[in-house]
Amino acid sequence: MLPASTLATAAAFLLGAVTPMASAASLVEIKEDFGPNPTKAGFFIYVPDVLPAKPAVLVNPHWCHGSASAAFRGSQYATLASKHGFIVIYPDSPHAADDCWDVSSAQTLTHNGGGDSLGIVSMVKWTLNKYKGDASRVFVTGVSSGAMMTQVLVGAYPDVFAAGSAFSGVPFGCFAPAGNNTGVYGYWSDDCAKGKVKHTAEEWGAIVKAAYPGYGGWRPKLQLFHGTKDEVLDYTNYGEAVKEWTSVLGLSQTPVTTTLNTPVAGWTKYTYGPNSWLEAYSAAGVPHDIRVQENTVLEFFKLNYTSDYFTWGQGGPTGPSA
Repeated sequence: MLPASTLATAAAFLLGAVTPMASAASLVEIKEDFGPNPTKAGFFIYVPDVLPAKPAVLVNPHWCHGSASAAFRGSQYATLASKHGFIVIYPDSPHAADDCWDVSSAQTLTHNGGGDSLGIVSMVKWTLNKYKGDASRVFVTGVSSGAMMTQVLVGAYPDVFAAGSAFSGVPFGCFAPAGNNTGVYGYWSDDCAKGKVKHTAEEWGAIVKAAYPGYGGWRPKLQLFHGTKDEVLDYTNYGEAVKEWTSVLGLSQTPVTTTLNTPVAGWTKYTYGPNSWLEAYSAAGVPHDIRVQENTVLEFFKLNYTSDYFTWGQGGPTGPSA
C-alpha cells in the first residue's frame, strides 16, 4: 500500500482539472466481455463524436488513489481527442486498497502472462476491433502509478504500443519483489521508491527483454518526466529509467541534444538517439505532483495531427528493435 504522503497526489491533479469540451461524447464504461482480464480491471472509454478513418488510440492509466473518472476529469486528453480525432481508454484499477496498478507481479511483467497489463491490452484490442482503429498508433501515458504502468506496457507489450510517456514513474521491473514473492499483486517496494534499486544499463535492459523472450521486433519510443524534488518516487529513478531504456533501444547514454527551459521554465529536455527515440525531461525543484504537459505528449505521439500521415509501429519507419 502506498504511504499516506501520496494521498495528496490525486487531489493535486484534480485541483488543476480541465473540463472536457462540451460534446455528446462522454466517458462510457464497457461492461461486456472484452477479452482476457484476469484481475478484473475496469474499462472506460472516450470516443469523440467524429472520428477519422483508422483512429489512433491513447491509453491513460490513472495514479494511486485515483480512478478512470478522475483521470478523465483531471487532464485535457478527452478535449484533445475531440479536437484531433483519437480515442482515449481510461482503465480503472481493480485494487481497492489503494487503487494503484500492479507493476510488481511476474504476471503483469510478462507478455501475455496475466495481471493488470493483460487486461489493459485486451481493452486496446477490443477498441481497435470495434472502431477499426490503427494498430500502429497505440500510445500510453500516465502519472505516478500510471507512469509505472506505462513503462510496464511498453516493456511487456512492444508489439502493441508505438510509444509511451511517463510522468514521475520508475523503471520497468523496479517494483518486482525478490525471492518467492514474484506473484504478489500490488507489492509496494520501498527500496525502489527511495531510489535504492540500481542496475547497470545492460542489467536493466535484460530485465525488460526478459518480459518477452525471443521478441526481436519494434521497440516503442518513450518520454520520461521527473521532478528533482520528488518526495514519493525518488529522482534517482529518473536516471535509472534513462539507463534502462537507452539499453533497450540500443542508444548511447550521452544525450544528442540538451534544451533548457522546455516545455516550461526550469525543465531541461534531453534527447537520445536518432529522431528523439527517447526524450527525458528533468524538472528542477518539482515534487511528485508534476504538472502533465499534454501538448508535449501529443507532439511526441504525433497525435496533434488529424491525419494518419505519421505511421508508427510495425507498419511505420525503421526504429530500434531487439
